[in-house]
Amino acid sequence: MLRLLLLLATLALPGPLAAQDRPAVERQFRGWLEQRIWPRAREDGVSRGVFEAAFSGVTLDWDLPDLVPPGTSGTAPRRQRQAEFASPGAYFRRGAVEGAASVGRQMAARHAGALSRVERATGVPGHIILAIWGRESAYGRAAIPHDAFRVLGTKGFMDRRADYFTAELLAALRIAQAGHVAPRAMKSSWAGALGQPQFMPSSFLTHAADGDGDGRADIWRSEADTIASIGTYLARHGWVAGRDWGFEVRVPASVSCALEGPDQGRAIRDWAAMGITRVSGRPFPDHEARAEGFLLMPAGRHGPAFIVTPNFYVLKDYNMSDLYALFVGHVGDRIAYGSGDFAGRWGAVGGLMRSDVAAMQRALEAMGHDVGGADGLAGYKTRRSIGRWQQATGQAPTCFPDGAMKAALLR
Repeated sequence: MLRLLLLLATLALPGPLAAQDRPAVERQFRGWLEQRIWPRAREDGVSRGVFEAAFSGVTLDWDLPDLVPPGTSGTAPRRQRQAEFASPGAYFRRGAVEGAASVGRQMAARHAGALSRVERATGVPGHIILAIWGRESAYGRAAIPHDAFRVLGTKGFMDRRADYFTAELLAALRIAQAGHVAPRAMKSSWAGALGQPQFMPSSFLTHAADGDGDGRADIWRSEADTIASIGTYLARHGWVAGRDWGFEVRVPASVSCALEGPDQGRAIRDWAAMGITRVSGRPFPDHEARAEGFLLMPAGRHGPAFIVTPNFYVLKDYNMSDLYALFVGHVGDRIAYGSGDFAGRWGAVGGLMRSDVAAMQRALEAMGHDVGGADGLAGYKTRRSIGRWQQATGQAPTCFPDGAMKAALLR
C-alpha cells in the first residue's frame, strides 16, 4: 500500500506551493521519499520492506524548528531551543548540576563493572562517561519521544540544513536494515539524536558499541551499551588517557582574556609562570604542567576562568559548546571527587538579543577581526576579538559583549 501511495504522489507532484497548503506539501514529501530517498537507500543495501516500514504512516512534523517549506523564501526567523546558547551562568543552575552529580554517584556504584571495563578499553574515565550520559538523557530517565524517521524525514525534506539531515536519514535506514532496532522503535530527540547517548545516526554507525556482550549495540534500552558507546566515541575523537579535562584558575589582570582559545595553547607551566594559579591553591600536577593547556574564559572577566587540556575539546566534539564541555567536566569532578561549586562567580551578563550580538560581530569583522561568524553567539573567537578591540581602544578588556559596547562598536 505504501509503495502505491508513493508512486501516485510521484506522478502528481505539485508545482510551487504556498506555505499554508500543507496537504500539497505532504504529497510532495511522499514524492521526495520515492524519487530521492528510496534510490539512495536501495544503493546502501536497504530493502524495500525496511524502507516501507520506516515511513509507514509518517507525516511531516510541522512543529520542528528551522523548516523551509516549499514555496517559502526561507527568511523566517529561526527558533533556537538548545540551552547551550543561553547566558553562561544560566547553564549551571544549581539544581541541574547537583542533580546530575547526585544521580551520577548512584550510577557509578550501580555500573562500576561496566564503567571499569570501558575505562580499561578506552582510557576514558567513568565519571566523564557518566556526566555525558546524565547531561544527554538524565541517565536514561528523560523521555525520548520523537519518531526518528518522522523527524529526519521532515528535516531532510525542508530544513535549512536539508543535505545534512538527508544524510542522517539514510544512516537511520541503514541502522534499521542492520536490525539494531525496529523502525517504529527508533526514538530520537527533535533534532534526530538517538537513544540515551543522543547519537546522530551517522555517529551510531561509527561509534555505537556492544557493552553487554549480546552482539548488539542497543543505545535505547541497554545501559551497558550506552556506557560503552560514549566511551568509544570519546576515545575515537582523541581522548588522552591520564590527562584531566581542566582546572579552575585565577587569572591576574596582567594576563589578557584575549589569550583565550584552542589555537593559543602553551605549556601549563608557562601559564603558571604568567601568574595563573589554581583556585584550590595546589600546584598543577607535574605531568600536566609539562603538557599543553589553553585559557578558557566563557564569560570573559565576568565569570570563572579555566586552564583546559586537549580533552576539553574532545568533550566539545560531543556537543559544539564551551558550556556543554565545561558542564560535563564539572559534573564529572563532582561525581568522582565530591567537588563543590566553582570558586568564581558568574556575573550579570547576557540578556542581549542574538541580533544585537550579531551586529557587534559584523562591526568587529569590518575592523578585520575573526569572530568565527556573525551568528549572535559569544564563542571564544568573538570573546577574544572583543578583548582585542577593547585593548586597541584603551579599555580594560572584559572579553564579553554588553549593551554599552554595542553602541560604541556601531558608531
